[in-house]
Amino acid sequence: MAAARLNSTDVAAALAVDPKTVTRWLQGRVPYPRHRWAVADLLHVNEADLWPEAAPRHQALADGIHAIYPHRWAVPQTVWRNHFDNAREEIDILAYSALFLAEDAAILNTLLEGAEAGVKVRILLGDPEGPEVAVRGTDEGIGAEVMTARVKKALMLYRPLANVNGVEIRLHRTVLYNSIYRADDELLVNAHAYGSPAANAPVMHLTRSDHQGPAATYITSFNHIWNSAQSHGT
Repeated sequence: MAAARLNSTDVAAALAVDPKTVTRWLQGRVPYPRHRWAVADLLHVNEADLWPEAAPRHQALADGIHAIYPHRWAVPQTVWRNHFDNAREEIDILAYSALFLAEDAAILNTLLEGAEAGVKVRILLGDPEGPEVAVRGTDEGIGAEVMTARVKKALMLYRPLANVNGVEIRLHRTVLYNSIYRADDELLVNAHAYGSPAANAPVMHLTRSDHQGPAATYITSFNHIWNSAQSHGT
């Protein structure tokens, strides 16, 4: 924390917990997994460096799988922001709407600043006129009209990025099994479950280590969809 120039109040604010909770962690209490992962991401260190006693659980995961969050809503906002802020070469976003990101002004600013610094930003959203978006809305139980409206709102919020060099937005007509959020070799992959909103489904934090690992599989999937998608006109 000292190296990151953060105090317990800063960590508490970033994770949306009580400062007393952070104090208890500093006194030796081991946090829940999602909090351990969030603190590790916030401080840019490995979870095992902070809590060696938690390492066996982490090591039980397959190679290339850094962490698994039980729900997308359980991923602290600071993790999303740090994820994209750490990108130096590529940012890829694949979803139907990714509205939760579009509504975060800090993330939009990160995408803008990243593109201006030379980061290639590719955003793939569902075609609001396509049947796939409508079907997804029905499957989630929110209705086709609501899902279509979410995509259109996201496109409106992403509009400031549309004419920025290094940013390209395309629309896909693909049945998604996962939403993919990539920052260089780090991926946050949000699984989709029939009958459940994406926010309730798990998120995997993957690291690309080779061409055979799980991260490489999702990067290949993104590229297939990107190549078949249509450019979104301003």
